[in-house]
Amino acid sequence: MLISLLKTMRPRQWTKNIFVFVALLFDRQLTNPDSFLHTLAAFALLCLMSSAVYIMNDLADIESDRQHPEKRERPLPSGQLDPTIARAASILFALGSLAAGFALAANFGWVLLGYLVIQIAYTFWFKHVVLLDVFIITTGFVLRIAAGVTIIDVQRFSPWLYVFGGFLALFMALGKRRHELVLLGDNARSHRAILNEYNLDFIDRMLGVVMTSAIVSYSLYTFLAEGLPGNHVMMLTIPFVLYSIFRYLYLIHVQNEGGAPEEILLRDRPLQAAVGLFGVVVFIALYVL
Repeated sequence: MLISLLKTMRPRQWTKNIFVFVALLFDRQLTNPDSFLHTLAAFALLCLMSSAVYIMNDLADIESDRQHPEKRERPLPSGQLDPTIARAASILFALGSLAAGFALAANFGWVLLGYLVIQIAYTFWFKHVVLLDVFIITTGFVLRIAAGVTIIDVQRFSPWLYVFGGFLALFMALGKRRHELVLLGDNARSHRAILNEYNLDFIDRMLGVVMTSAIVSYSLYTFLAEGLPGNHVMMLTIPFVLYSIFRYLYLIHVQNEGGAPEEILLRDRPLQAAVGLFGVVVFIALYVL
């Protein structure tokens, strides 16, 4: 039962919460022990809260997941986990993370509460509304960045990072919708009714717009944001962002992947290398030069 509960908590998806480290890294506080520990604690609480949301989502989608070729193997739709235990765990995780969040920092606690409210609204209402479904997913990532801002005393954080993070999250959300359409085919609507409102051409057009916006917003950040090195060395990170986005686009269109962005990041070596090199160049630009 504990193993089934842990699977339903989806620890592999905790990688999404790495967005909370954006403020720490780009505000040049990565080497500050207090700021690092506060951000690490925020990451842990976001993982707990996101697990509460994942359990809630699985409880709400238990019947439709039984029609999905992959999700039907999850503990709840397959019957390995008792819904009563899952429901109690979800409530406990949500309340526990909220209490600890407010104790850590009041503003961080409000961000956690906002994240929970938005995710509840998504689970029961907004995931059935075309376009709003992917925008709500995007909002969750922006709130993760905001959580990192509230947990430390930022001095050089640029709002451009909210813009870039939002477009990047929207890009991944649309890629996931595209993968669902390709994977499920004519059975897409029986699994997720909102997929009836999308088609591949529409999603591909939106992906093009969002991809361009993400690249432009990050490029503007590297030479317009205040607090960056005056020699514009941060522009050297643009190629790594370009490659990562293009690599993800390749996996979506050529390899027909994209169902779970965190899964792609955990198994695709070229993407891991690009993200790792991006982090190294950012660290050198902000902390060494």
